Amino acid sequence: MSHHELFVSQSNHFAGLQKSFEKADYVIIGVPFDVTSTYRTGARFGPNAIRQASLNIETYSFRAGIDVEDLLLHDLGDLHVCVDAAKTLEMLRLVVEDVLRAGKTPVAIGGEHTITLGILKSLGAKASKTAVVTFDAHLDMRDEFTGTKLSHATFMRRISEEIKPAKIVEVGTRAVCKEELTYARKAGIEFLESHQIRKDGYAQIVKQLKEKLAKYDGIYLSVDMDVVDPAYVPAVQNPEPEGIETHTLIDILSAVCDERVIGFDVVEVAPNYDQGASAIQAAKVIFESLCALEKSRKGQSRWMK
Repeated sequence: MSHHELFVSQSNHFAGLQKSFEKADYVIIGVPFDVTSTYRTGARFGPNAIRQASLNIETYSFRAGIDVEDLLLHDLGDLHVCVDAAKTLEMLRLVVEDVLRAGKTPVAIGGEHTITLGILKSLGAKASKTAVVTFDAHLDMRDEFTGTKLSHATFMRRISEEIKPAKIVEVGTRAVCKEELTYARKAGIEFLESHQIRKDGYAQIVKQLKEKLAKYDGIYLSVDMDVVDPAYVPAVQNPEPEGIETHTLIDILSAVCDERVIGFDVVEVAPNYDQGASAIQAAKVIFESLCALEKSRKGQSRWMK
């Protein structure tokens, strides 16, 4: 693993665990970047708030029958970001390329959602066989926003145009503009609205997602915590009413976490807007996603062996 100079080490490692990079299966990457944020800023404080929360909640997953403490995790620390979004995303691309090349699963903690673009740039030609599933209140598919084409409101369109993944599915959508709807329909991007999730129920949504993802070699998962209703997760940069519940998000995530998942991110927690509840929810989402991935790869929990 190179590029150590790009990271600021942290005194608190995620979940209080720190295996060597060589022995790790999962690599935590903090990305404290929120330069393009336009409503409520502060997601740059998200990585450390989520790390702190991860030290203070229990680690066993009843869904997976696995304990996070049994996983092989390495926390790289926080990427040394700069005010130039393009440069930050390029540094992130280089790091994730290294992690993937080493056979590890990258787990990025944001920061604003724009970081997903940098992560997906690391896939190169593999993007054409990879489906991207994002959990987000917004489509983030404007062509430009506040005069720039690279921001938290445009990055999914850049992913569609530049990365060209095999499939894009957005889950929990409820906040869009007409421009985004027009582009999504033209580009063949599917989205499952939050009210549809409530109406159809978790099981039906999981069935639909699995059918949509069945033919792809790889899956990348991205979770913007504003997909959850602000009654549960108030400390996000762009809160929107009528979101889904935390348990619904985790249930759907756990169901689509299989051996094809190449990595995931959890973004947009701006911890200064509450007393820690949102960071705790984000840490729980990461715990459950890691345990679901471990279960899919190992076939059974180590605790059961």
